[in-house]
Amino acid sequence: MPVLPRPRKRLGQHFLIDPNIVRKILKVAALNPEDVVFEIGPGRGALTHALCERVARVIAVEIDRLLVEYLAQTCAQHNVLELHHGDALAFPYDTLPTGTVVIANLPYYVSTPLVFRLLEERDRIGRMVLMLQREVAERMIAAPGSRDYGLLSVVTQYRTKPRKAFVVPASCFRPVPKVDSAVVCLSGGAAWNPDDARFDEVFMKVVRGAFAHRRKTLINSCREEGWEESVLRRALKETNIDPRRRAETLTVQEFIALAHAVRQTYL
Repeated sequence: MPVLPRPRKRLGQHFLIDPNIVRKILKVAALNPEDVVFEIGPGRGALTHALCERVARVIAVEIDRLLVEYLAQTCAQHNVLELHHGDALAFPYDTLPTGTVVIANLPYYVSTPLVFRLLEERDRIGRMVLMLQREVAERMIAAPGSRDYGLLSVVTQYRTKPRKAFVVPASCFRPVPKVDSAVVCLSGGAAWNPDDARFDEVFMKVVRGAFAHRRKTLINSCREEGWEESVLRRALKETNIDPRRRAETLTVQEFIALAHAVRQTYL
């Protein structure tokens, strides 16, 4: 019997131990037999075994070499599994088939960068089922004007339709983390045009500039990030957005309209 690797604090490892949560994740994932699943952080394989029994192909990336070796032994009977040792942030996403379903238990310390990385690959990914820190989940689905609404909210809702599926108590993991987790489902494209990379670039620059200095007004924050004030004022006027507003009060649609107006200035 393979030796069970101990959790490594440096990697923020908290292993899922509750089979009921595994069943709930599989239910919300709504997998089909022909699906390809990309699993980030399979850990000790709580989800991996179940995925291998349900889909055509499972591509799993794990940063901990000891866990990769453990999974190679304990999952040897699954010929649909492809194990990769490495960092999910550096994974070659262009090798994934279009429509790949992402299922992941994201480590707390790197969850936000990984979410942004996955959102960048939206043209490859059909949908995502992500388990992450509850606080991060709340930020992803937050509404304008709320305390949690920010850059992550806007980018997530610009590129997908997110919904919080359910909360996962800390007691479902070992070692027990200090906070609860939540499972978030990200499906489809809510408001972006996958064929317009140039607009994507402008949109991201506008949103990052707007949220760079949250306590400042929209125009002052963007200006401090290098935007020309004349361009900003013209775009704000065209979109009927008060320059004295702060970023957290703008809806995703208002950010899209503002980015379109800014882009027109450079054409």
